[in-house]
Order: sequence, then structure tokens, then C-alpha cells
Amino acid sequence: MTTVTNLGFPRIGAKRELKRALEAFWAGESSAASLQDTARGLRARHWTLQREAGVDVPPSNDFSFYDQVLDTAFLVDAIPARYRALADADPLAGYFALARGVQRDGYDLHALEMTKWFDTNYHYLVPELQAGQGFALRGDKPLAEYREARALGIETRPVLLGPVSFLLLSKTVDGSPALDLLDALLPVYAELLAGLKAAGAQWVQLDEPVLVQDLDDSARGAFEHAYAALSGVPRPKVLLATYFGALEDNLGLAAALPVDGLHVDLVRAPEQLDAVLSVLPADRVLSAGLVNGRNIWRTHLDNALVLARYAHGHLGDRLWLAPSCSLLHSPVDLALETRLDDELRGWLAFSTQKLQELRLLADALDARPHAEAGLAASRARIESRRQSPRVHKPAVAARLAGLTAADAQRHSPYPQRHLAQAGALQLPRFPTTTIGSFPQTLDVREARARNKSGKLSDADYDAFLATQTEHCVRVQEQIGLDVLVHGEFERNDMVEYFGEQLDGFAFTKNGWVQSYGSRCVKPPVIFGDVTRPRPMTVRWSQYAQSLTDRPMKGMLTGPVTVLQWSFVRDDQSRADTCRQIALALRDEVLDLEAAGIGVIQIDEPAIREGLPLRRAQWREYLDWAVEAFRISASGVRDATQIHTHMCYSEFNDIIHSVAAMDADVISIETSRSRMELLDAFVRFQYPNEIGPGVYDIHSPRVPDKEEMLALLRKAAEVLRPEQIWVNPDCGLKTRGWKETRAALEALVAAARELRAENADANAA
Repeated sequence: MTTVTNLGFPRIGAKRELKRALEAFWAGESSAASLQDTARGLRARHWTLQREAGVDVPPSNDFSFYDQVLDTAFLVDAIPARYRALADADPLAGYFALARGVQRDGYDLHALEMTKWFDTNYHYLVPELQAGQGFALRGDKPLAEYREARALGIETRPVLLGPVSFLLLSKTVDGSPALDLLDALLPVYAELLAGLKAAGAQWVQLDEPVLVQDLDDSARGAFEHAYAALSGVPRPKVLLATYFGALEDNLGLAAALPVDGLHVDLVRAPEQLDAVLSVLPADRVLSAGLVNGRNIWRTHLDNALVLARYAHGHLGDRLWLAPSCSLLHSPVDLALETRLDDELRGWLAFSTQKLQELRLLADALDARPHAEAGLAASRARIESRRQSPRVHKPAVAARLAGLTAADAQRHSPYPQRHLAQAGALQLPRFPTTTIGSFPQTLDVREARARNKSGKLSDADYDAFLATQTEHCVRVQEQIGLDVLVHGEFERNDMVEYFGEQLDGFAFTKNGWVQSYGSRCVKPPVIFGDVTRPRPMTVRWSQYAQSLTDRPMKGMLTGPVTVLQWSFVRDDQSRADTCRQIALALRDEVLDLEAAGIGVIQIDEPAIREGLPLRRAQWREYLDWAVEAFRISASGVRDATQIHTHMCYSEFNDIIHSVAAMDADVISIETSRSRMELLDAFVRFQYPNEIGPGVYDIHSPRVPDKEEMLALLRKAAEVLRPEQIWVNPDCGLKTRGWKETRAALEALVAAARELRAENADANAA
């Protein structure tokens, strides 16, 4: 019988049970024991669900309270010195301090840096390492969760982040090569593998996703050295897991490593199958990733079956069927989506359904009688989608075909625009603003939910939003911010809100995926051509502007981010879908300008995460991504100031493309990195204005004026005064009003002191 396996399952729960348990624990409303009970219940439910869906060997240790990379750092005792006292006294508190920071009980700790997991919308915590440090096995999480499943009668395959990927995904605070620490790290992996074997584990999965990236000789040598060392220790059989792309020039390396099986992604890179089969040793298992772990469309099972049969002909029982990657990036169960219409629902598959698809493929390979009926039903749904008139709109295709180079060009170069904007806005030096959203309190969320359920009328909901907006404007005036925002109280999510008002999008009720920690998002589903039937944001921006004489900033989510943070149709190029979104947003930008909004922010936090994992493919992506942003922004007058925002990204490699976006002002995250991310803009001599964030909004700690001022002084050492804006790292929706107000008051005070210092320096 053909074996079906899985690389990882969503940890949050079908209805975000983990999110609620975490936030209750953080708020002091529940105990650590209650949190652990919720975790055990979720793990048991998910193992059982996978077995019922047809998975022969589900994974274990794919569960995390926050992030699997952080789990690995904690497991191998890669805990920076500043956290160690807390981690030793209270391991769970220390773990969450690494993730979120802490400011209580005598501790004042910043969180670790956070960045995107390859080209996904998942964020991981970046481990901090330094030359000469040691490692040790801390706790027994992988063993405990393996035993937990076994006690339920379920044999699992424990999942570990591989040692080389762990080091390459980390940062060294002293600039030393992370791979120099490999020999210190390997004994910990050896001890862990021996423990798993002693516990009865037959297989272990070592994830080494960096194998689909460009690797230098030192990284290649590290793989050879690490796996040679681990081959000589007691251990279960090892499945080396790669995903998110093709192995390409690393295929020979991966195939030669002394492991027992290799997983490859045949969704992103089906073309690699022949090459893989040609070099796979005769004693190895091939785990074939045939179902997309990152999207929600039904698999073209006939196409997948062609690949499966071809591989099966070469491998026989040495072929396993699996998703392309962990299902962390897909919602849990389509069965909960009772409000979707039958046609659209028939086009979709969530994690549970993807595993059922794999079981059907395995049954078809094994020539089971019922398999053909299942294949025929899937085939009919695929054809329904292909022929549906809901998908294609001739007018959209015509507008796309009519785009010219001029549509992606501002009327004048930046220096000329800068003068026009300075005259129109009359802002002080080091102007202050925020990134857009203000606290989404329980009252705001409950009002939205009551309105959606019909318990609060539209008129009463509008009155509520007007009150919230006016309060937000007044608070910003009192604090002394220079460029205000309306607070975004009408918005649920920065992508979902726009998708709800654009044609070509659909929405789920429980299609949640994890972004980081307890932060879950419900990506829109882009199933058809995108158009904007009516203005989306003008009403509330215009209302907010009517309340104040200060500039009001209109807030939009950019085309690349809408694309990246949605489940995107797979029947046309992503570039064409992105251009459709850009044209819809261009119409919105022009309507905002016509309504008197002179500052418009088009957020693109996802532009870096969309980079292909191989450098050779970057240029094509960056060309259309930058073009899409410019299409959305380039119709306005010179005096209208265009902002964009990017967060938690490394910019060194794409700084030329960031500059090519030609935004008048860009704001970036720099507080967690202590201004390190600013270095790319300095070395490049970024010509336009820039707001290096001085307040980490993803942490509950509130920085004081002196802390922010120190960061601003660092920025002022390398940027011209007229370039610098003062702002938080990101939007404030997840924070409370008390901490938000305190932090923004400190931010404004820091900006004012910097103005005074600058004035004194000029006078001298």
C-alpha cells in the first residue's frame, strides 16, 4: 500500500483555539497549566484528524506556542545572556520574552528580531548567536510530544529544523560566521536523535529548506560535515525535507547525504522529478510533495497522478506521497465553511482536504476500486472552475492590455515633488506620524461582529465608527502628531478589508492561518479578475480630514501585499493578477486625492517576501512588483505625497528596487534591529524621505523618550535632517490605548528634542 505522510499541520486550531489560549495567558486571565491543557488537546485532535484523513504517519513536534525556529533555539539553549535569568527561573516566561519582549518584575527586555520565513507570510524569530558559544539540550519537547502521540496509539515522525538551516537562519551579533558553531551544535542533535530512537521513533524529519536556495562552498561543506557526523550516532531513520522550490545545483549534494529519505517539492518544481530520480540512491525513500501546502485550490489530481505513477514506476514502495511543504500555511478544514456557495466551495481544499486528496492519489496508485469515482468528482470541479463566467472579465483584460510605460511614472522627479509637497504640507523638520491603525479594542471588535451578525444596524455602526474616529483624531492632536490618520476602526484586516470591496475576491469564515505567535490572518481568496466597483476608503478619510486642520493620511494596502497575503488564483500569472489589483488601487488613490487627501500611504510590507528564493529569478519578479506599485501611485499631482511602509525585511539586496518604487516617503522597522536595517538605505544613499521606526509595536513594552531619541540620533548621524520622519515600526491595532498614548507621547517628545538639537547645531 502506498504510504501517505505529512510534513506539518496547522497549530492554531480550526477556530483559533491556540490564539485565544495564548492571549488569555499573556493577559493573566489563565494559568500555564490551562495553556498546556489547550495545547495537548489541539495536538491530540490534529493527530486524530490526520489519521482519519488517511495519513499513515503524521508529524509530531510541529506544534509550537509561538514559532518553530524559536523552539529550536530554546531547545538547543541558544538563549542570549540578557534572557537567561528569566528563562532559568521560569522557562515559559523566558520563551515568551524572547518572542515578545517583557517589561515587568524588574525585567526590561526587547524581543528577538522577526523576519519572514522564506517567501511566505509566516514570520519567524531570528536566533541570536555569537562566536564561541556553547549549546546544550534544554528540555525534551520533541521526545515528550512523540510519547504523547504514542500514548494515543498514533505513531508519528518527529520534525526538527535541521542544524545547517538553523544556523543559516540565525544572526551572529558579533559578525562571526554562524556555521563556525556547527561542531558545537552537532552533539546536541546527536543526543536528541539518540533520545528519539530510544523512545521508539522509527523516522525523524530534518527540515533543511535552505537547500532550495543559492549556497556557497562553506554551506555545502557544512551539510556534508553535519550529516556525516550524524550518520555515526544512534538515531531513527532520517527524512531530509526540502520545500518551497527546486534543489537545482544542490540536488547532488542532497542526494549524497547519508540519510534514508528525501522530500522534494513537486508543486513548485515538478520539473525536478526526472533529475531527482536519476540521482536518488537505490536504498532511499522519496517523499513526493504533490499537493500544494501553501494554497487552497483543489489539486489537479490527474496531473499529480501522472507524476506519482512515473515515480512509482521507478521506486515502487519507496515512494511516499506528501504535501509540498508543511500545511502550516493552509487553513484547517473546509468543512467549516458552510457560507460559501457550492460552486466556489467545490474549487477549494484546506489542510484536511489536501490530506484526503493524497489518500485518493495513493488509492489510485494502488488501483483501489473506489478511486476512479473520487478522481472523476475532482475532475468535474476543476472543469467547473475553468469554465465559470465568474472568473474572467473582458473589460479587465482590455484595461491591462492598454497599460503603457507612462502609467507607471510620476509627473516629475522627486526633488521637484519635494518642493511642491513642502509648500502644500508645511511640516516641521522631523515630522511625526503613525503607520495607520490605532487600537482595535474589544469594543471595536464586538461592534464589528454585532454589525455583521445583524445585531447592530448599519446606521448605529456608522455612528459608532464616527465616534471612534473622532476620538482617534483628537488624541493625535493632543499628543502633537504632525500627520494624522483616521485609525482604521472600520477595517478588520489590512488585506481582507480591501478584498471585501473588490470584485474577484471571496472570503471564508474560518480560513485562518498563522502569521506569527497569536497573530492569525484570514487571507482573501482571489478567484477571478479584479475590479473596484466603488470607492473603498474615501468616506472615512474625508470625514477624518474634516475634523482637523492637520494633514490626514489616506491608508491603502499596496498591490503586491494584497497579492502576497491572499490565496491567489493559479490559472494566470501572479504578475497579471498584481497589475489588476494595482489598477483598482490607482482609481482609489485618485479618488482620495480628489477628496482633498494630500498624503496617501500605500503599504507594501510584503514586497521583500515575494522574492524568489533563487537570485537568478529576482529581476523578473522585482520588475513587475515595482511596476505594480508605481501603477497604483503614479496618477497623482506632484504636491500629493505618496508614502509606503515595509516592515521586518532585509533590504540590502533589493534597495535599488525599493528606490525604484519612487515613493516620496518610506517607513521601515528599525527598533528591533536597533537601526541595523537602516544601513542598507545609508550605503545606497537613499534619495527620498525615510521614517526609521523607533517603537516596536509587536512588543508590550513601552519605550521612553530617551530610548527613542537614542535611535533617532543614530539615524541623524547618517541621514540628512530633511529626510527623517519619526514613526512607530508598524500599525498600532494590536496595542491598547494606554500604552499607545504613552509611547506616542514619548515619540513626539523625542522628535521635538531632536528638532531643538538640530536648530542649536545650525545656529552654532
